[in-house]
Amino acid sequence: MNINTTTLLETAVKSHASDIFVVAGRPVSMRLNGVITKENEERLMPDDTRSIIEQIYQMAGNRNMYTLEETGDDDFSFAVSGLSRFRVSAYKQRGTLSAVIRIISFVLPDYREFGIPERIIDFADFSKGLVLVTGPAGSGKSTTLACIIDHINQTYDKHIITLEDPLEFLHRHNKSIVSQREISVDTESYVTALRASLRQSPDVILLGEMRDYETMQVAMTAAETGHLIFSTLHTIGAANTIDRIIDVFPPNQQRQIAVQLSMVLQAVVSQQLVPTLDGRMVPAFEIMTVTPAIRNMIRDNKIPQIDGLIYSSANAELVSMDASLLKLYQDNIISKDTALAYASNPEMLKRRL
Repeated sequence: MNINTTTLLETAVKSHASDIFVVAGRPVSMRLNGVITKENEERLMPDDTRSIIEQIYQMAGNRNMYTLEETGDDDFSFAVSGLSRFRVSAYKQRGTLSAVIRIISFVLPDYREFGIPERIIDFADFSKGLVLVTGPAGSGKSTTLACIIDHINQTYDKHIITLEDPLEFLHRHNKSIVSQREISVDTESYVTALRASLRQSPDVILLGEMRDYETMQVAMTAAETGHLIFSTLHTIGAANTIDRIIDVFPPNQQRQIAVQLSMVLQAVVSQQLVPTLDGRMVPAFEIMTVTPAIRNMIRDNKIPQIDGLIYSSANAELVSMDASLLKLYQDNIISKDTALAYASNPEMLKRRL
């Protein structure tokens, strides 16, 4: 089978696919609106997948395939002028070469189109502290953060440093200077890059992920010393997120970390993508803006009480996931069953629907 990889990439970009799957024994497939669909019915043979992957390596500046052949994994990104940027995760499975290609748009998303509330974009106005965007993989965390960073870039004269693995969106310098560093391409690791970035006169640092307690420790210290730090975690719910951060540290440090976190944390946004009535995916959010009462709860280890506070709140600073789902249902965007399936407290929500 003769597949032109450039045409394949063009098709994916035009159809607004998020990922392309190149796996032997199955036709080329794409993820559209969260659903994997086949491009055609022709199954790829091992030689076909090798041919497509070799073409991709050529497009990525004739990248050497040695890492993939030797270790069975290789991650990298490349751009096609005028089309898009692509992030590739190439790997071996059953002895054949395979790849998943993520499409990274040159055009930054408009937060209104994505249904991201104004309240979340306003977190760009904080002068310092830690803002966390949490949720499962593929829930749109990177998109939310890209919108916040874009707002800062258009509004303020600041130096923004992004540390990402890999780069998901490209920010052009606007009012701000934007330095985008890709882990293992421009720098060795998150913690090395984060330490180095503190010597680069940053105002805002976007940390792609807080993977270990060392990175968390440096991030909290950076937030404490007057920088605005944005990062992500794979947790759902503000209380879970706070617990997760504290639990990563050794027991003898947890008290001190809780006190530090109570001082630097500004907001936690949890999000998940839910299917709409017309077959799209929209985000539902839990928003916790840290109030003096919440700071006291974190410091005094009364974290379980935070969920109740958010759930019973009626103001825009504290919005529960279920309140967000209820609004999507009332606006005829999602079904009742969908609202209940994604609810954090289905029994309570059922009474309100």
